[in-house]
Amino acid sequence: MEKGKAISVKNLTKKFDSFSAVNNISFDVEEGKMFAFLGPNGAGKTTTIKMLTTILHPTSGKIRMNGFEIGKDNNEIRKSFGIVFQDFSLDDELTALENLEFHGILYKVPKDLLKKRIETLLKLVDLYDKKNNFVKTFSGGMKRRLEIARALVHHPRILFLDEPTAGLDPQTRNNMWNYIKRLSKEEKMTVFFTTHYMEEAEKMAEEVAIIDHGKIVFKESPSEIKKKTKSKSLEDAFLKLTGHDLREEEASSLEILRAQRKVWRR
Repeated sequence: MEKGKAISVKNLTKKFDSFSAVNNISFDVEEGKMFAFLGPNGAGKTTTIKMLTTILHPTSGKIRMNGFEIGKDNNEIRKSFGIVFQDFSLDDELTALENLEFHGILYKVPKDLLKKRIETLLKLVDLYDKKNNFVKTFSGGMKRRLEIARALVHHPRILFLDEPTAGLDPQTRNNMWNYIKRLSKEEKMTVFFTTHYMEEAEKMAEEVAIIDHGKIVFKESPSEIKKKTKSKSLEDAFLKLTGHDLREEEASSLEILRAQRKVWRR
C-alpha cells in the first residue's frame, strides 16, 4: 500500500455500452480520514462504490485498497472493508445478535473472537440490552446503528457508508454521525461516505470529492471548496459546481447488496 493511502484510484472508467457512467477518475483517500464522495443523482457515485466494493468490474483503470489491487486480490479486499447501505439490509426475522453472528460466520471470524467482538460492538452502539430482540421491532435509528455494528464485526480497515442517514429524523441523524465519528476514532479506520445532506459532509468530512457526469469536478477540504468557489456553505458550492437541474437515480444500494451476496456465495 502506498504510504498513508487507504484507497488509490487511477484513471477509473466504467462504460455501459457507449455510456460512460464513470469517466477516467483518479483520487486518493488517506488512512483514517473521513472522506465524503458527493454528487447529484446519476452522477456516478453508486457505480464508483460498486467498483470499489468489487461488485462491478472496471472497464479500465486501477483501484488499490489497503495494499491490494482490485481484480487480483478481491477476496482480501472484501475482508478489509465493511459497508452500510442506504436501504436497510438486516434480516427482520432474526434478533440483533443473530444478525451479527450470521455476518461473522460469513467472514469466518473465529467463534471466540466473534463472541467478544459482538458484545463490544453492541455496547458501542447502545444495543446490548436489545440483543435478543427481533429486528422487526426496532426503530429506523436502531436498525441503522445495528447495521454499523454489523459492518464492523470483521474489524474492517475501511467503512463504506452509502447515504447512511437517508430518511432518518434530525435527532437520529445527529446521533448517527456522533456514533460514526466515535467509531472511526476508536476503530482507527477510514470512512468513505456519500450523502445528499450537505451540512453532514461539511461538518464530518475532512476531505470531499464531488463527482458529476462521471467526472471528479473538485476534491478539497470543505473549507477550501467554499473558499475557491466563493461560497458561504458547502451546499452553495455544490450547486455552483453541479447546477440546479434535476437528475435521474442510479441503481439502488439494495441492488448492490444483492449483487454482493451473489459474489460472496460463489
